[in-house]
Amino acid sequence: MMPKIAIGCDHAGYDYKESLKKWLISNGYEVKDFGTHSKESADYPDFAHPVASSVESKEFELGVLICGSANGVAIVANKHQDVRAAICWNEELASLARHHNNANIVCLPARFISYDLAEKITDRFLHESFEGGRHERRVSKISC
Repeated sequence: MMPKIAIGCDHAGYDYKESLKKWLISNGYEVKDFGTHSKESADYPDFAHPVASSVESKEFELGVLICGSANGVAIVANKHQDVRAAICWNEELASLARHHNNANIVCLPARFISYDLAEKITDRFLHESFEGGRHERRVSKISC
């Protein structure tokens, strides 16, 4: 069964979000778009919080957040309990975020990666899983 995906962005990530959303749906994923819905300047917390809340509540299994650097959306998302948002700018980081950190939101830096790479990173993130074992002990120490 395909995981349900929450997606959101600010204005800097809008084009990537729209393309990723179409790509995800065409690959059979159920996707909910939490905005933004235009290229007009927008505040990333307004979209990162709802995506993170939907993952935190387990309404959605995984999330994708996009902003210019990925830092802002990652900082916001990681304020939520049981959310582990990882900034990924290559496929290997996406794999490690899932394998070792049990990350459940991938954060993409739209101003620093191509759209094609964003798609590859997202694909890798969605197809990898947590290794558990020694990593379980570490992940269990994250929440405050």
